[in-house]
Amino acid sequence: METDELNRLIRSLNAAGEGPGAEPPILEHVREGEQPNVFPGLAATSLLADGDVAPRLAALLTETVRRGGTDLLLVPRSEPVLRLHGVLEPVASAGGEALGPSDAFELLAPSLSADRRRRFAEGGAVDLSLRVGTLGRFRVNLHRTRGGTAAAVRVLPKRIPPLTELGLPESLYDLTKAARGLVLVTGATGSGKTTTLAALVDRINRTSRRHVVTIEDPVEYEHAHGTSIVEQVEVGVDAPTFAAALVAALRQDPDVILVGEMRDLETTRAALTAAETGHLVLATLHTNDVPQTANRITDIFPAEQQATVRQQLSLALSAVVCQQLVPRADGKGRVVATEVLVATDGVRAHLRKGTFHQLHTELTLGRRFGMMTMEDSLARLVKAGTISEAEARLRAGHPDDLAALLR
Repeated sequence: METDELNRLIRSLNAAGEGPGAEPPILEHVREGEQPNVFPGLAATSLLADGDVAPRLAALLTETVRRGGTDLLLVPRSEPVLRLHGVLEPVASAGGEALGPSDAFELLAPSLSADRRRRFAEGGAVDLSLRVGTLGRFRVNLHRTRGGTAAAVRVLPKRIPPLTELGLPESLYDLTKAARGLVLVTGATGSGKTTTLAALVDRINRTSRRHVVTIEDPVEYEHAHGTSIVEQVEVGVDAPTFAAALVAALRQDPDVILVGEMRDLETTRAALTAAETGHLVLATLHTNDVPQTANRITDIFPAEQQATVRQQLSLALSAVVCQQLVPRADGKGRVVATEVLVATDGVRAHLRKGTFHQLHTELTLGRRFGMMTMEDSLARLVKAGTISEAEARLRAGHPDDLAALLR
């Protein structure tokens, strides 16, 4: 869809939502026990005021939640599909009807604020969160794709699960006891990074008296005040950028700062500075292992600054937790495999010198400090019968190490 055409569509949607004949807010169709009426006719989606949810989108989300799906995908020339236990399956109520070029946009347009419509028109993608009646909350990425617009909708759990329920070691809670430092949770998109961070913040909120500021785009898990005070800042709503929100947070007397993603130089610089100067900073990166994480942080800076950044990272870093989701051997869902690095003196020395390839050696030697390689985690899951050896080999960065552990 061309920009001019998209802008005309947005203007028409705005006009429809503001006119005297605009439909009132609706969420009644998701009452318990009712079966919503959905397809056919996606193109006839009703237009509601900003913040509302289109009836047919709510119906698709209802079925996704009912079947235990984790995601709903709306892609042109494909029928709506949901992800169940890591596998894509059609949404039965869609009746096999393929989506048109603008259907994903039309389904989500009633839920877009004016600012998000502008950002989508200018940048081609936008993130948002939705609350749909008793179904709960959802994270949405609406984006342009070849052939039109598409959307990925993630189902957010209604409660924050503890680490043990996630399959993560409880020792990770020890990372939240530090008064300062940088804790990074890394992994591919959809590997559960946000949920892990939410579990860590929840533990802080229930066990200590601290001021926590979370900066997210969008806010996914909501934290009620516990023994701690938790402020949640949504980028694009409460602040223009991650970097601006993080700089502002430093003036708000925080003890803990959660950064949803260190996605640019200014955010990374501010996070390192905050961790170095007396704050506990929890953040995510889209990296797959510890050496790649160190490389990503330094490479985002100009070459002439990288020696200084390595020194700063060596002082600020507390731990790196890398995770990936692996299909269970019984086909019933997925389980997390984890790599954990704790910043010992040896680790800090390699960070200063830039010998990041040696960090894997530190991982293998640091088990007494609570460290764990991805191969350690995969081998344990294979020996417990939770995952197959074939799946473990596909996900091991060091196959020889895995083979030795499985002998």
